Amino acid sequence: MKDVTAAVEPQQEKKRARGRPASSASVGPDVILRNARKSFGKRGFEATSVREIARDSGVDAALIAHHFGSKETLWLAVVEQIGEQMAPMIDATSALRTAPLGARARVENALATFIDAVFDDPDVGIFFSTAATEEGERLTVLIERLVRPYHDALVPLFADAARQGELKVKDANLMFFMLLNAISKTVAYSHLMRAFSSLPEHEKKFKRMVLETALGMLG
Repeated sequence: MKDVTAAVEPQQEKKRARGRPASSASVGPDVILRNARKSFGKRGFEATSVREIARDSGVDAALIAHHFGSKETLWLAVVEQIGEQMAPMIDATSALRTAPLGARARVENALATFIDAVFDDPDVGIFFSTAATEEGERLTVLIERLVRPYHDALVPLFADAARQGELKVKDANLMFFMLLNAISKTVAYSHLMRAFSSLPEHEKKFKRMVLETALGMLG
């Protein structure tokens, strides 16, 4: 991912061309990446154009090319940005394995941290659910950069708790994918739930109920 990291480093912006909105001068790479994340999440890689991302960001498509190059490199930079965003959560989860807590309490703390992250940025869940349908190199990047690091931090907590009889987990890998997908998609697509419940309109209560329900699934 070294090339991707280099691609997202801010470069000196060109002078604003005549006719370009004045606000575009203040739109940096981070904002462009977040808008790209939303576009890729809604439409997928193939159906998303750089021009659409530029329009959503209020900049010229040339500025995106200036910062990121091709659409492929832009997608990779989005994954890299999410990976950097996830790093503190992954580090905190890894540290729980040696924390002075019971095995179940470690899992509870890990899930609470994950749920906080999902509520803070539900667009990540939408991007991931769409990107997970990719094949080939992009899927490999998604697995190695985003899925495996968190899997390797959280699954041992499930396994430890199951081994000590504190959780009813028959397969820690299966629980990892079922639980995380259930949480992220429930929050990311909470607009669907609004047709049946007012819970998503009350964020604190919604977050608490998501955590309690997830813990209930663990037995």
